[in-house]
Amino acid sequence: MPDTGSGTKAKIACLLSGNGTTMSALLFQSRLADCPYEIVLVASNNPDAPGLKIAAAEGIATFAQDHRGMDRRAHEKIMDSALRESGADYLALCGYMRILTADFVEGWADRMVNTHPSLLPKYKGLDTHQRAIEAGEEFGGCSVHIVTPELDGGPLLGQMPVAILPTDTPESLASRVILAEYQLYPRMVADYVGRHNRAGFLLGKVRELSLALPEAEERESHGSPGWRSGGKSGKYFAYFADRHHGSEHIGVLVKTSGPDELAGLVETAPETYFKPAYYGANGWVGIILNRADVDWDNVSDWLERSWRSIAPKRLVQMHDVAGGV
Repeated sequence: MPDTGSGTKAKIACLLSGNGTTMSALLFQSRLADCPYEIVLVASNNPDAPGLKIAAAEGIATFAQDHRGMDRRAHEKIMDSALRESGADYLALCGYMRILTADFVEGWADRMVNTHPSLLPKYKGLDTHQRAIEAGEEFGGCSVHIVTPELDGGPLLGQMPVAILPTDTPESLASRVILAEYQLYPRMVADYVGRHNRAGFLLGKVRELSLALPEAEERESHGSPGWRSGGKSGKYFAYFADRHHGSEHIGVLVKTSGPDELAGLVETAPETYFKPAYYGANGWVGIILNRADVDWDNVSDWLERSWRSIAPKRLVQMHDVAGGV
């Protein structure tokens, strides 16, 4: 994935089959100065989709490949190639009327979002407004979710209810729900792709990984969260740093073997590591977290390595026996 660090915007490609109204909502939101994303490609399975013309008029690159007469997987391969060549970090479905295979979805795991015109998990699939009216619901609405192989079943990012009037038809309800989608979709997409710049989200991730290690406990250190192991006499193996001492980075600090390894990491991978103030003098390295392409497996490995360097031998042995190696 291309680097989309704290100073750049996440790159989004949109997939559509028709008018592209939700794509337009995302696009115009992206023009606001504080929006954390930009649209880099609008792609379609319909070369005549009006949404492509809107994107082109706004200076956005477009791509189309008609699916008719093609094997589903062959078509997806062509689409996927174009999406990846665009440099997209995320995909946004904007009325893309094709069922995606599990392989395609998994290739963009946690990086593909969709909007659906119901309050999920109610009324997945089609005819959502008619089904909600016939069921006597007080509210219809819309949901934004992460796409998974299960149809309309991914984790929810947000919802917006829309009151159902006694005189509503599926068409009249749909005309109001789409207005709610125009508001909700850009906000939820911005929140999701911009989460790598939010200290609260990043702290939660580090906390989860740190506390999964044996006898790890969180303890504040100099006003910042830290984690140590081994009881009252235990030592710290990680600290959370939120732009400390004028740094631009939000990071987690972990122990290296010493100043030489620290210097090598910072020199060879400055997009990933930094030398923190004060702690760096003792061989601690900072792993930069406020960027879109954080390798959380790498963070987890560093936390475990740092933990091993200070944990009592009994804990390390127990961890290894339990399969922690």
